Amino acid sequence: MRAVTLCAALAALVAVAAGRYEPTWDSLDTRPIPGWYDEAKFGIFLHWGVYSVPSFGDEWFWEYWQEQKWPQYVEFMEKNYRPNFTYPDFASQFTAEFFDPAQWADLFKAAGAKYVVLTTKHHEGFTLWPSKYAWNWNAKDVGPNRDLVGDLAAAVRNRTDIRFGVYHSLFEFFNPIWLSDKASNFTQVTFPAAKSIPELYELVYGYEPDIIWSDGSSQAPSSDYWGSKDFLAWLYNDSPIKDRVVTNDRWGTDAGCAHGDFFTCHDRYNPGVLQKHKWENCMTVDRYSWGYRREAKLADMLTMDDLTKELAETISCGGNLLLNVGPTHDGRIVPIFEERLRQMGEWLGINGEAIYSSKPWTVQNDTTTSGVWYTQRDGSVYAIVLDWPAADGVVLGSVELPADAKVAMLGYTEPLQWTQAAKGGVQVKFPDLAKVSSRWAWVLKFDDAQSVESNRL
Repeated sequence: MRAVTLCAALAALVAVAAGRYEPTWDSLDTRPIPGWYDEAKFGIFLHWGVYSVPSFGDEWFWEYWQEQKWPQYVEFMEKNYRPNFTYPDFASQFTAEFFDPAQWADLFKAAGAKYVVLTTKHHEGFTLWPSKYAWNWNAKDVGPNRDLVGDLAAAVRNRTDIRFGVYHSLFEFFNPIWLSDKASNFTQVTFPAAKSIPELYELVYGYEPDIIWSDGSSQAPSSDYWGSKDFLAWLYNDSPIKDRVVTNDRWGTDAGCAHGDFFTCHDRYNPGVLQKHKWENCMTVDRYSWGYRREAKLADMLTMDDLTKELAETISCGGNLLLNVGPTHDGRIVPIFEERLRQMGEWLGINGEAIYSSKPWTVQNDTTTSGVWYTQRDGSVYAIVLDWPAADGVVLGSVELPADAKVAMLGYTEPLQWTQAAKGGVQVKFPDLAKVSSRWAWVLKFDDAQSVESNRL
């Protein structure tokens, strides 16, 4: 067994030395992740599709209503729609008449996002581009009667420097070819070659995305069923985006949290400790849904305190944050989502130097005071303090400074007073809150900091 593994590893190294990746995880895993992705740190996720029409529950509406028959979904349909109404009947109501891609792109720029990922096809199988593999079940043939993917990609690229990415579901709830493969316990392998992989080629050639965000692979046994490794080898070797594209880990049950340019592991993945491999925390402003839902309450929405906490923890531990909002069926990003995105942009406009292009520091969170997370960039160390200290000062047990060091707060013009703390570390006095620009999570900057732990070694 060891000899086989060694031979596979040697073959992978030979292929890489020749400038080619083989369709094996040993070979694909040797590909360096393009640097832009790690530097970006913050992106916006968009879940938009036919499920945005009922806008109830979440984006798995079709599955929960017709297959699992969850009572709340069945009751919702009985109360609000005629008998014999089908899920495909919703498609004509997915109108997108208020969709203004330029307005969206400007909002994403104002939010401080460095990349955006659009759900070009979710598990319902409806494509937001005119796919020839989704006849009459795409946004060009029915509903908006336009290429939503193309329109947004063009606006993002023409108006901003934001990278454009595509989410794509490998499986579809009720596609008969998929159901036939599933009924055979996947001894029949028809659906990937007939549907999933051709769609991915369409997306690559048609829109040249910077990110391919795959999903739905866990519904089948492994990446071998999906043909994922062959596709990725082509993507990295011969595609028009081979030098800049990044992909996640959702290419098979054997790939999750194990293979891919960055790991997502599971939705809302936030390990809280430094990871060895690049990872992403994909999460939602709405605590309970990725798609827009009309029954949502204000209390269901994360606050900016919640979001800055997620961002600080994620970046400190080496991840990226992909923040999701769900547009409406008519193409609007509702005010509560817009407000959160603009607030994030406001915060990043003040504190972005602690986030963009940063790296994890020697320690991630402080040893003395909870709610303090560290990053570093260009020789400076940043302490992201999530809560304004009650005594107008904070003790940082992880930081050691020379006697002549200066401490700054981003968004405040004067240097801060600091002293050596009695039990090690430093105590920093906070200024008058009314004179500070940032409204959430305050960032301290140290130019000569070392960690207490490193000094003990």
